[in-house]
Amino acid sequence: MDEAIRELAREAGIANDWVDAAGEPRRVALDPLRSILAALGFPAASEADIAESRARLRRSTGDARTFVTATIGKPVVLPGLSIDRDAPAELSLETGETKAITVRAVRGEAVAPPVRAPGYHRLRVAQREITLAVAPPRCLTVGDIAPDARLWGLAVQLYSLRRPEDDGFGDTGALADLVKRAAREGADAIALSPTHSLFAADPSHYGPYSPSSRLFLNPLFADPALVFCAARVAAARDKEPERQHGALIDWPAAAREKYALLRRLFDDFVANDEPLTADFQSFVRDGGDRLREHALFEALHQHWFGAEQPKWSWSAWPPDWRAPTAPAAVQFATVENDKIRFHLFLQWMAARSFASVQRDARNAGMRIGLISDLAIGMNPVGSHAWSRQQDLLLGLNVGAPPDLFNTRGQDWGLTGFSPQALIANGFEPFIATLRAAMAHAGGVRIDHAMGLARLWLVPQGASAKDGAYLAYPVDDLLRLLALESQRHRAVVIAEDLGTVEPAFRKRLAKAGIAGMDVLWFQRRGKSFLAPARWRRDAVAMTTTHDLPTAAGWWQGADIATRHALGLVADEQHEAQERAQDRAELWRAFRKAGEVSGAQAPAEPRPDDSAPAVDAAIGFTARSPGPLVLIPIEDILGLTEQPNIPGTIDEHPNWRRRLERLAAEVLGTPDAKRRLAILRERRK
Repeated sequence: MDEAIRELAREAGIANDWVDAAGEPRRVALDPLRSILAALGFPAASEADIAESRARLRRSTGDARTFVTATIGKPVVLPGLSIDRDAPAELSLETGETKAITVRAVRGEAVAPPVRAPGYHRLRVAQREITLAVAPPRCLTVGDIAPDARLWGLAVQLYSLRRPEDDGFGDTGALADLVKRAAREGADAIALSPTHSLFAADPSHYGPYSPSSRLFLNPLFADPALVFCAARVAAARDKEPERQHGALIDWPAAAREKYALLRRLFDDFVANDEPLTADFQSFVRDGGDRLREHALFEALHQHWFGAEQPKWSWSAWPPDWRAPTAPAAVQFATVENDKIRFHLFLQWMAARSFASVQRDARNAGMRIGLISDLAIGMNPVGSHAWSRQQDLLLGLNVGAPPDLFNTRGQDWGLTGFSPQALIANGFEPFIATLRAAMAHAGGVRIDHAMGLARLWLVPQGASAKDGAYLAYPVDDLLRLLALESQRHRAVVIAEDLGTVEPAFRKRLAKAGIAGMDVLWFQRRGKSFLAPARWRRDAVAMTTTHDLPTAAGWWQGADIATRHALGLVADEQHEAQERAQDRAELWRAFRKAGEVSGAQAPAEPRPDDSAPAVDAAIGFTARSPGPLVLIPIEDILGLTEQPNIPGTIDEHPNWRRRLERLAAEVLGTPDAKRRLAILRERRK
């Protein structure tokens, strides 16, 4: 029976064996395999279970697929379609053109001739209708946008920006101010952390990588002045109490005030004959069922979270509320339509705000503009999980296996797409997610890009080390990425940090997806690699939001902070290692010519980080990659990083604000000097 379980797992795409970060082979225990199989819908508690699960799995994988991906100019294999001789077929292109073709029987497989036009086409053969998603060979690249150019941009935490009369955190109005100034400085891109929808009823959940839905936006980032006239917004603000604008965001308090402002604007919008009403109605119509379901969830979540006995998770709601079609949910939607329309209004406001900023970026000369960030998964008690439970692997959490830094593994508390559901539903959830990420951006960064090929899944309640890898239909996903990237004219960047198989990086490169080269990891042994040896198909960065800033790394501030939080066992040992690393990095800077001339060639003291920050930016900017993204924290020489992994409330993650206004923040002497270095090195 043990071997039967392992065989069933293999057929379901679960890896029985894997290789850890130390290169040692590991085998998944049987109990986690049973739990994961059960969550996938293939119970294996008995021999009868296994036999039934195997039969259902083989039936599903053997069925002819109604959605097939292909590459332009290559024959199209039609999985599961059984024909014993050549068959006539009709191909209807997306353009409306229809042509007669022949589907060949080749060694038991049905093979359609190559299609030369990209798009979503219809094939009718053997009394079946199949959607053909025909993709270009690769995604749009920076080289396609700007041949032979070496572009640069900034990475920004949107909430950290300031503008006059803001709401206690950054929004698209402040982003618009920064975009205009950055464009004048020569920037071609502004990369953002996720702006996905969170939980309007409970703004204490503000971590951007645990979204309620990746299909919709966080309304708090909307600037109503980008949609309505400034005077109208100012009139609504007159009713507000005075706002606090400290160094750290008080998310619950600030969000309450922002939602109160947006509610007043909504009431005014409904009460008046609006010239924008047609645009709002068009937005709602185009959003379809998914948008209405999301708005319904937000209203229901507010209803239950605000109840006398609050229920935060929809799984704790009474059964007849736990789906959009559940009787009580349907009745609520009928009675409380005004509350639902408010959340539709919020999404309209957010979408129009981000669209406005992207237009500003392109009009100002940015060749990419905004780069959105696609989180790896969703909160299992969020909008997507409630409305489309069949899409997801509820009962399993996305995480990472044990490694040298996390010996217990990681459980991120997120759920992801079911590969079987993706195939059965024509990849509609994945396509919708890509379209949402690219809708108002010139690029998208894919968090934990290994998830395109496999995810480490942990049964809920189990230890993170008791998980297993589940395979995903990576060929299909890469083709769909290429198709949507080209259609939206959006470049794609993969977060390929950590333990990533070299073969997977090659697949990404072939698909036109840029990797990420981060300064701290560009090493061979103890030595730092010269920029000329960095990848030509990767985006270069000094650091990321989860890693120390250049100043913080040089000073060792990150070590002190992590020690205070109990994340470092031996602070003295890490400080000694950092001292050696500083010497190695300064040696690399000198060898690259970053500290020659007027600068003293001697290594600066740990507390004298400014020369090191300058050199780090110049060094990174020498990368041969087509795009360099420098976090604004490094342009300003800041010490604290936006997020410290492994902490939640112990540290002010996702709360820090910049001191200066977004329109002025790049005008300080330090910022101007570093931008000049960046421009010069990218020539």
